[in-house]
Amino acid sequence: MPTITLPDGKNLKFSKKVTGLQVAEEISKSLAKQAMVISINGELKDLDFLIESDCSVKIFTAKNNEGLETIRHDTAHILAMAVQELFPGTQVTIGPVIENGFYYDFARKEPFTEDDLKKIEEKMREIVDRDEITKREVWDRDKAIKHFRNKGEIYKAELIEGIPKGEEVSIYFHGKWHDLCRGPHLSSTGKIGKFFKLTKVSGAYWRGDSKNEMLQRIYGTSWASQKDLEAYLKRLEEAEKRDHRKLGKEMDLFHFREESPGSVFWHEKGWALFQKLINYMRARQDAAGYQEVNTPEVLDRLLWEKSGHWEKYGENMYTSQTPDEKVFAIKPMNCPGHIQVYNQGLKSYRDLPLRITEFGKVHRYEPSGALHGLLRVRAFTQDDAHIFCSEDQITSECLNVTNLILDIYKDLGFKNVVLKYADRPDVRVGDDKVWDKAESSLLDAVKATKLEYSINKGEGAFYGPKIEFVLRDAIGRDWQCGTVQVDLNLPGRLNASYVDKDGTKKVPVMLHRALFGSLERFIGILIENYAGKFPFWISPLQTVVIPISEDFEDYAKNVSEKIKEAGMSSIVDLKNHNLNYKIREHSLAKIPVLLICGKKEVDSNSVTIRRLDSNKQENMEINLFLKKFSALNKVSQN
Repeated sequence: MPTITLPDGKNLKFSKKVTGLQVAEEISKSLAKQAMVISINGELKDLDFLIESDCSVKIFTAKNNEGLETIRHDTAHILAMAVQELFPGTQVTIGPVIENGFYYDFARKEPFTEDDLKKIEEKMREIVDRDEITKREVWDRDKAIKHFRNKGEIYKAELIEGIPKGEEVSIYFHGKWHDLCRGPHLSSTGKIGKFFKLTKVSGAYWRGDSKNEMLQRIYGTSWASQKDLEAYLKRLEEAEKRDHRKLGKEMDLFHFREESPGSVFWHEKGWALFQKLINYMRARQDAAGYQEVNTPEVLDRLLWEKSGHWEKYGENMYTSQTPDEKVFAIKPMNCPGHIQVYNQGLKSYRDLPLRITEFGKVHRYEPSGALHGLLRVRAFTQDDAHIFCSEDQITSECLNVTNLILDIYKDLGFKNVVLKYADRPDVRVGDDKVWDKAESSLLDAVKATKLEYSINKGEGAFYGPKIEFVLRDAIGRDWQCGTVQVDLNLPGRLNASYVDKDGTKKVPVMLHRALFGSLERFIGILIENYAGKFPFWISPLQTVVIPISEDFEDYAKNVSEKIKEAGMSSIVDLKNHNLNYKIREHSLAKIPVLLICGKKEVDSNSVTIRRLDSNKQENMEINLFLKKFSALNKVSQN
């Protein structure tokens, strides 16, 4: 006689074993129709899972993230089912849910084409119409391996071989088609709906290892309604227009080369943008009491072993061995270097909090297939800072950092920010009393912002809790950028200490703080957020002065010099092209202001202004122009 406890605390008593669907029906018939998946004591299960004992239950529909992810998981399965019906002999490998959709990797000699994707989509819709019943079976491990090998599914057999002995081998059937899967799944293929679309095909190595076979990965998206699907496809279309790689080329900002994969070749304008961000950040940090330092890019392996980074990140470090057989690593992060700076000289409680910051270049190996323009690189610049403080200062410092991050995001046009708070994981270091204080301090900082936040239970770092700052851009995409982390581990490992009021030596708490995270990645996000049309103050090239003929070149040069003297960037376009061509060229490069000079402008000591995305022209006396646009060149005006 199981007693079911619902989220509102209400109890439902049953006289015998009961399924998740029956629980939903007991609550309401309409809920039962909408139910997708159920959680039992926090663990997701199919609706036909048999409940035998007392438990807490929550039922999810397509309105919940858990329900939507289940729809996507099922859609991945019917994708694989459709492919094998259409292309016999194709092997299926893995097909997880990802953000906004799913993918499935296939082993097939012939490449999938765009026409193939259309055929596969049609077959998927047919499978939905067939409304095949979904059921779960648990198989003997050896039986499952033999079964899939006999079917020619060697990848699937290899996956089962990797399951530890004693664990369940869960097989899901959709009609007769079946696959290895943990679940949960919907009760039938008809429950999925037809609000899906296959988006692209790409290559992917088996198990993500470049030494393994190349597979074909089909990506797709799936939603709870046609309206949601259409809205997402529209965002995809808009995202394609805003792709920072495409705009970076059009705007002449940067490029990449195979000779140095994952490293940016910055052009003049791109580097100007990079330096503007650093100069802005430097001014904000100076005002907030940070001390800027610079630490070596190459450090002895022994330091990385002592810090614990070698054990956790060693395989992703770039290393070299010198003739004296010492091993050095190019730094993947700045933390150990900052502790070395802190350790120079005896520190007192009066020196705390000590805020150390660095625009430090770091290098981390990323697989070639994971690289993605500025958003995923191997060499990047962290706007990294570490705050050394006492336990009693954690709260105030976390609040200061949180407010600084939010204020900077606001200046850069990101007003929609969501916070994620992650507390202690099961495996961790440090005393629980210090964890209590650290977690309480961070959560106070989160609450003080009065912003939306979520709690990621148990997802903190092993050395301390953390806050992640998630930006929402102009087309509704979320980007995790800034972070504040409380470190109860590293200062002790690297012998950091201070003398407290009572004369005893204590280990400081260290707060890891990043505002942008990676400047390269943040610039990619900025480009896509603004579609390259930056606010005037941050534009890498703010004005181009265009004389309509050679007769007015000297006047144009004089105007450009005055603009630069006023603190704005400017060039004169003296190329041998007509005016309309120049306007098109500079508009494509997203130059915010074009200034046209001819006889009328010379006679009236003025310029004719043409702003980006406007066909209107405005004539303005040069000194008035300088006054108005100098005001726009200040952050507070944007």
